[in-house]
Amino acid sequence: MESIRSQLENMMDTSKMNQRFREIMKNEVFSDPDVRQFIAEHKNILDKEAIEKSAAKLYEFVIEKKKAAAKSGELMPGYVPRLLINNRRVDVAYEPSADLLNRQKLEAVQERIHSMYMPKDIKQFSMEQFESTAGRVDAVQKAYDFIDHFLTDPNKFHKALYLHGKFGVGKTFLLGAIAHELSEQGHASTLVHFPTFAVEMKNSIGQNTTEEKLNVFKRAHILMIDDIGADSMSSWIRDDVLGVILQYRMQEQLPTFFSSNFDMAHLEEEHFRVSQRGETEPLKAKRIMERIKFLAEEVEMTGDNRRNG
Repeated sequence: MESIRSQLENMMDTSKMNQRFREIMKNEVFSDPDVRQFIAEHKNILDKEAIEKSAAKLYEFVIEKKKAAAKSGELMPGYVPRLLINNRRVDVAYEPSADLLNRQKLEAVQERIHSMYMPKDIKQFSMEQFESTAGRVDAVQKAYDFIDHFLTDPNKFHKALYLHGKFGVGKTFLLGAIAHELSEQGHASTLVHFPTFAVEMKNSIGQNTTEEKLNVFKRAHILMIDDIGADSMSSWIRDDVLGVILQYRMQEQLPTFFSSNFDMAHLEEEHFRVSQRGETEPLKAKRIMERIKFLAEEVEMTGDNRRNG
């Protein structure tokens, strides 16, 4: 691709601009509204000689502006040219385009959402996209309340939400939307699918990484535990993994969200109370449940299964 400098050299004599270049400057450059406005705003600095000596920069600005608008062939993809004065001559600087800034902002938001074993598009879902139907309105309002209170005073303990309801009513994506909203304000969240996490923790024993994995979730700035109670839970996962995480977060007063197909009473009775070996352990179940109740407010979500169709 022929460079701008090569184009100019081909169009210019050794001493002055030739006729072809003059026509281009007249028809493409000096008819450009941004160029005209810039020259008018700096008429006290830019005399005729300065403008002529700045021809190459003016031409570069107009050509690169067109390329940026077409998003094709730019010198610096994602950047747009801007005219400025440098040593009483016209110069061109390049600034990030609105599209690039928006893309960088979205990438930064998504980088603050640490998703583990969750749906691929969970990071992209915002509160504005979450439809507040009759069966969801209470949960959505409480989500906004948490966000407002947390952003007002992030160093204070704020009780999070325990979202429960049948499969497909939007519990997981409401957690993602809350995380997205908080991330836009600079706060990182960790979302984890609990049944998959439980399997990973069992595997970590042989890999000698149990403590390392446990610390990630214990100390997460904002933790969101998704689908708790979906699978049967061993006593070790209940007491030495979930119990340790919740105890630490309760002591440190760290925001902790939950989602489940079961309300708190059913989660305690059907998943925490009876171990995989069939042993009944009501006190241990109650101890775990008290930690959850300290950390989160129970909120029901109802509606149609949106994963169908």
